[in-house]
Amino acid sequence: MTTPLPSYTSGVWDAPMLGDTIGENFDRTAAAHADREALVDHASGRRWTYTELRAEIDAIATGLLRRGIGKGDRVGIWAPNCPEWTMIQYATAKIGAILVNINPAYRSHELQYVLEQAGIVMLVSAASFKTSDYAAMIETVRPNCPDLTSVILLGGDDWRALGADGAAALTADPGVLATAQAGLSADEPINIQYTSGTTGFPKGATLSHHNILNNGYFVGELCHYTEQDRVCIPVPFYHCFGMVMGNLACTSHGATMVIPSPAFDPRATLEAVQAERCTSLYGVPTMFIAELADPDFDTYDLSSLRTGIMAGSPCPVEVMKQVIERMGMAEVSICYGMTETSPVSLQTRSDDTVDQRVSTVGRVGPHLEVKIVDPATGLTVARGKPGELCTRGYSVMLGYWNNAEKTAEAIDAARWMHTGDIGVMDADGYVAITGRIKDMVIRGGENVYPREIEEFLYTHPDILDAQVVGVPDAKYGEELMVWIRMREGADDLDADSVRSFCTGKLAHYKIPRYVHVVDEFPMTVTGKIRKIEMRERSVELIGRG
Repeated sequence: MTTPLPSYTSGVWDAPMLGDTIGENFDRTAAAHADREALVDHASGRRWTYTELRAEIDAIATGLLRRGIGKGDRVGIWAPNCPEWTMIQYATAKIGAILVNINPAYRSHELQYVLEQAGIVMLVSAASFKTSDYAAMIETVRPNCPDLTSVILLGGDDWRALGADGAAALTADPGVLATAQAGLSADEPINIQYTSGTTGFPKGATLSHHNILNNGYFVGELCHYTEQDRVCIPVPFYHCFGMVMGNLACTSHGATMVIPSPAFDPRATLEAVQAERCTSLYGVPTMFIAELADPDFDTYDLSSLRTGIMAGSPCPVEVMKQVIERMGMAEVSICYGMTETSPVSLQTRSDDTVDQRVSTVGRVGPHLEVKIVDPATGLTVARGKPGELCTRGYSVMLGYWNNAEKTAEAIDAARWMHTGDIGVMDADGYVAITGRIKDMVIRGGENVYPREIEEFLYTHPDILDAQVVGVPDAKYGEELMVWIRMREGADDLDADSVRSFCTGKLAHYKIPRYVHVVDEFPMTVTGKIRKIEMRERSVELIGRG
C-alpha cells in the first residue's frame, strides 16, 4: 500500500530573494525608470514620475533626520490612502525609522494604546477624515503619551516645512541621506502593523525590510508585473494588502501605483481603472461585489485590465467567475496570507485552471514552506485531510512588538507560524481554506465549516452575499444561522425558503436553521467580515442571550 504524501510543500524558485533594503531597491528602480509614472492620485489629479517621487521622498527623509528621527525610532502614520502616506512609507524606510501603521477607523482609546505600546515618538496624521476629527483625538490622548514628542498634520505648515527643510539640507549636503542609508541592514525592523484585536488588545506584528520587500516583489512576480503595469489600489495602505502587495510590488518592478480614492468607493475605483488604463485591480471580495453591483457597471471601459488580486477573506466562487468574465481580469490571482507573514504565503498562478483559481488559494509562494497539521498533535496530516495551516520562511515576522508571550504562542520553536486557519492540501500542493478553527461549528458532534455552506448559497439567484455563524442550541450544542444580503429587487428569503433550496443538496446538519436578512454585514475597515460581532448579535436575535 502506498503511503500518502504529507501535506507539506516548499516554493522552489529560480530567481533569488532580494537582499537589499527598501530604500536601496526603490533607488535602483527610480534610476532605471526615471521618467515613468510612479504614483497617481486619481482624486486630486496629482502625479509623479519616479524621479519626482524620489525627490519628494528624499526631502521628507532628510527632514525627518533633521528633526532627530533615526534608525529604530517609531513614526506613526494615521491617515486614509493618499500620496503622502506612500511618501512617509519610503522616507522612513530610507532612514531606518520604524513605520507604525494606525488604522484610520481607530478612536482615541485605540490610538492611545498604539501610541503607548509602540513608543511612537512622531505621529504623522491627517487632520480629519469623514466624521473623524483626528487632530482633536490626538490632543485628547497626547498628555498620556510621554514618548510622543512631535505631531505633524498632513497639509499643514509643519508638513510643508518637513519637506522644505529636507530639500534645503540635501542641497547643502547631498551625502547626509546616503550616510544614513548606508548604515541600515535589510534584517532590521522597518514596520509595525497591528492586528485587528478582536479577542483582546491589538498585537503589533513587527516586520523587516527583508520580510515585506521580498513579499511585495514575489507577489508582483507571480502577477507578471513589469514597468508597463498600472495597479489600481483601493485597499488601505495601513494594511499589508495596500503597502506591500500594492506599493512594494509596484516599486520593485517599476510599475505605477494608482490611488482611486482616500477610502474605498466602488464608482471611484471603476473610474480610476478606466481613466488611468489600469492593468491590475486589487480588492477583497466585498469590494469586487460592490463594483459589479454598480448600476452603471457596464458603461465603464475596463478593457485595460489583465490581472489583479482578490484576497483578505475567502473568495466566493460566483464572484470570482464574474471578475474574470465581466471585468476581463483573465489572470486574476487569489492570495492568502496574514499580517504576521508579510502577508502572502499562497497564491494562484496565471496559468492555473479556473477551477484551481476559484476553489483554492493557490500554491506556496517562492522561497516559502507550508504544511497542514493536526491542531491537537502538531503532526503533519496526509494530503486531502483538514488541519491547521502553518507557514515558514523569509516572510514570517520578527515577532509581536514587546510581546514575547504572544510571539511564542504564534511561532513555534521551529519558526513555523501557526495561522489558525483550517486548510486542505491536494495532491498538487494547492490549498483550500475551509474556515477558521474558531469559526468551525460543531452541531450534534458533526464538524461544520461555514465556508462550504456559504459557497452553496451563492448559487441562489437572489442572494448577493451570505455569511454563516454558529449559535447556541440546547439539543445540538450549536445550530447554524445565515445572514443574507439580497440582490437588488429580490424579495427577502425566510428560513423555510432557504431550507427548501438546500434540501437534497446539502446534508441535513448543514442546512441553516435561522435566516437573517441584512443590508450589510459588520466589517472591519479592510473589508473583512466581523464574525465575532455577528455571532454576538445572532445570539440576541434568537433570544438565547
